[in-house]
Amino acid sequence: MALAVVRSRSLDGLEAPVVHVEVQLANGLPSFTLVGLAETEVKESRERVRAALQQSGFVFPHNKRITVNLAPAELPKESGRFDLPIALGLLAADGRLDAARLAQAEYAGELSLAGELRPVRGALALALASRRDGQGRMLVLPRASALAAARVQGQDVRAADTLAQVVAALVPGESIEPLPRAVPAPERATDGTAVPDLRDVKGQAGAKRALEIAAAGAHSLLLVGPPGSGKSMLAQRLVGLLPPMADDEALQSAALLGLGAGDGARGGAGGDGRSETRFGQRPLRMPHHTASAVALVGGGSPPRPGEISLAHGGVLFLDELPEFPRAALEALREPLESGRITISRAARQASFPARFQLVAAMNPCPCGWLGAQAVGGRCCRCTPEAAARYQGRLSGPLLDRIDLQGEVPPASAQDLLGAPDGEPTAVVAARVAAARARQQDRQGRCNGALDAAGVDAHAALETGAQTFVHHAASRLGWSGRRLHRAMKVARTIADLAGSERVAVAHVAEALQWQRALSAQ
Repeated sequence: MALAVVRSRSLDGLEAPVVHVEVQLANGLPSFTLVGLAETEVKESRERVRAALQQSGFVFPHNKRITVNLAPAELPKESGRFDLPIALGLLAADGRLDAARLAQAEYAGELSLAGELRPVRGALALALASRRDGQGRMLVLPRASALAAARVQGQDVRAADTLAQVVAALVPGESIEPLPRAVPAPERATDGTAVPDLRDVKGQAGAKRALEIAAAGAHSLLLVGPPGSGKSMLAQRLVGLLPPMADDEALQSAALLGLGAGDGARGGAGGDGRSETRFGQRPLRMPHHTASAVALVGGGSPPRPGEISLAHGGVLFLDELPEFPRAALEALREPLESGRITISRAARQASFPARFQLVAAMNPCPCGWLGAQAVGGRCCRCTPEAAARYQGRLSGPLLDRIDLQGEVPPASAQDLLGAPDGEPTAVVAARVAAARARQQDRQGRCNGALDAAGVDAHAALETGAQTFVHHAASRLGWSGRRLHRAMKVARTIADLAGSERVAVAHVAEALQWQRALSAQ
């Protein structure tokens, strides 16, 4: 009887706990049993491992009773990531590998029938978890996955192309060149279209100001206006105003993208085939309005992150907001407050970060031309009741969680053709960076993330501003949440102006961005 233990890792949300792959060879009726709460794709590894060993020139122990245990048993295991450790465990139990060398690393990789290593999902999450454990073990991955995982500083990541290459580095008594260290792939060059410039938007000075305030304080933003007024252009340019991500933040964002699509398998630096986001650039997610609640918040079996988690640290743009299913929109309420989403299913629970910046756009009525009759002969055909029903698709609690609500009026042909270019993104981004630096020095976070106690402590109002806010809140019937959000916006406006205290002018401007739906 022979026993070998190989270390690997599973995925549990953004965590990657250690899995011990225990392989036993014993006398008895030939069989291959795999236990440990393995899902279907893991159980199918028996055939992949058998064929890969034979095609790589190794003898498969057909005359043995093979038992593979994936411990701990209560942790669900999915995907083909355990193919490589199972194959190495079989060879080690048969005495063909150096057990001391085998114990120095963790292994993950799917095997083809020819013995080639294929990428695995969540390579960055595996590397982050291995570094966090601090055991000093190497991480051996297929080459494409290793290039993504190698961005984790302080973690030794080795790349391999085939099963034979991994085995050659573990043969006892052989002086074999070790597996090469993985080097992160060079970043995709900026082609000028990845981050559109704000100068392309003609006119719309008020909407640009709202965009600057939203970027400076990490506030959520709703843009309301007729078709073609520039709402989508503005929203897509918000990412360029935000400061670059810190290293840890960029790694977490890329790890989430890898969980959603499989880093190294397709796509670019983040591993998301639908996104052109480069590593370190804040993500911009733009789901279609037919997206379900599960697509937005995440789910499935095993649970995977949804759009709100894939937008973590960046921008979630929801165009045609009232057209989204009501259940999908209401599911955003808790993540907008807490910055996390917990997905609970009958058998599993997973938690993902979801600190995103929401930018939404909508028409004011079903036909879209409410309040724009004087432009191009357009005339709204909707009754007041129809406009009220359309705007009523957005619940009051959801609107309460949107910090700024601004109108985007239609631009005339003269404005579009004769207006000079506006401020470029770089100029506005410099003001945003200065305002955010003031917030970090004062409270260690953006104004949009302040809680009620933080608003009381850091959004100090002048005497005249306090009176002004009290009268406005009473007349407009604000909730406590809406009042706090208006004060946070005023604090951000003061930061953009370089003011230590919030004055009446700052509060007055903040009030202008609190109500854009005329039919409410």
